Amino acid sequence: MANVVKQFGVFLAPHRDDVARKEQAIAADELGYGAVWLGTGPNSVGDLAFVEDILAATERITVATAIVNMWVDEPETLAASYHRLADRYGDRLLLGIGVGHPESVTGYRGPYAKIVDYLDRLDAAGVPAGARVLAALGDRMLKLAAERTAGAHPYLVPVAHTRHARAVLGAGKLLAPEQKVVVDDDPAAARAIGRPYVRTPYLGLRNYVNNLLRHGYTEADVAGGGSDRLIDDLVLHGTPDTVAKGLRSHVDAGADHVAVQVLGPSPEAERENQRRLAEELL
Repeated sequence: MANVVKQFGVFLAPHRDDVARKEQAIAADELGYGAVWLGTGPNSVGDLAFVEDILAATERITVATAIVNMWVDEPETLAASYHRLADRYGDRLLLGIGVGHPESVTGYRGPYAKIVDYLDRLDAAGVPAGARVLAALGDRMLKLAAERTAGAHPYLVPVAHTRHARAVLGAGKLLAPEQKVVVDDDPAAARAIGRPYVRTPYLGLRNYVNNLLRHGYTEADVAGGGSDRLIDDLVLHGTPDTVAKGLRSHVDAGADHVAVQVLGPSPEAERENQRRLAEELL
């Protein structure tokens, strides 16, 4: 897991197809980012086939799942895939795992017990705690991440959450929040790009909304498509220098690593802005 502790990586969400994401991952590797986080969506990814494709196409970057959904993929299947890839690629592989959100899973109940059981079964299958991180927002999950994994990968969080999460995790545990950005210094244009990625589905999911309410936002902020204040915090915008300063705020608040999700009108635009940000960040 050595590479992932470099301060900045790239988050590649599944709204882009795998061909585009592979090109972005290769570019991120060449630019010197520390990790590429592969958003998985709701589908099964336990065979880690796409992860393997990215590992084979890159040379040094850590490749992380974000996330393997515990309701979808059995831990024994994931463990077998982990061992296959770890034997070849070593600590370039990082398993991001979590329970997702209740609105997307039929029969979602007892998420804490589900996670504990899943981690127990990964332990039994020989997957080391240091090779996995937990998608965690609230204190109970953050504490579990500290006890049973290398650390936490919170998604859709402001800097205030990063500061709080560091206090809960304690020292020595990886804290790697995701942060959306739009490289555009026109606030209206940037919000027009960023707001849809916050509104749908996240402002309709109670775990994300409740987390935002715990960290300084109001019911008015999370209503509709989100207030400008909320969108500006969750989707940083501006020149590359301005965006880079915002990303470093997570590091100043205690993050070891920030998974930067660059949003734009096309994969080509996103890849170009990855490059522009690399000049400021790396």
